[in-house]
Amino acid sequence: MPSLRRPPEPPDPATLRARLVLLASEGREIPPAAVDFAAGLAERGGRAVHVFTVARVWGTSFGMPNPGLLPNRREWDDQRAIVDKAVEALRRRGLDVTAQVLATRKATKRIVGEAERLGCDAIVMAADPPRNRFVADLMWSQEPYRVRRRSPVPVYLVTGD
Repeated sequence: MPSLRRPPEPPDPATLRARLVLLASEGREIPPAAVDFAAGLAERGGRAVHVFTVARVWGTSFGMPNPGLLPNRREWDDQRAIVDKAVEALRRRGLDVTAQVLATRKATKRIVGEAERLGCDAIVMAADPPRNRFVADLMWSQEPYRVRRRSPVPVYLVTGD
């Protein structure tokens, strides 16, 4: 059963020396503020960033995968454009950048899993302002807060522009 207590605040970003930073998105546009925050963490550490975004799978049909619920070509192209824009901005700052777009229904699980698989020291995500916990668990836009609750590594949420 998930805990109702707040996750601990991440450490002060000025003290973190991250070898690899995961700049993640559950499908939303990655704002320049999040790119700058991730770049700042990477510049103090290993100078490496992995940009990761999720193309949303909309569910299942009678418990079976259904091609009509998978991301369409436009949704894939939108996610690739989001990644390309962030990668370009990070490379202009002289950082070592890799990127990936993945389709899933469980964005939190995949983002946290990707951070663990790559050995990331921090995750940076853009986020809407927090909502009531019970309502927020039903909203896709509150995915960054679920990532923060589940992640063993610090998660920095960048709100606003």
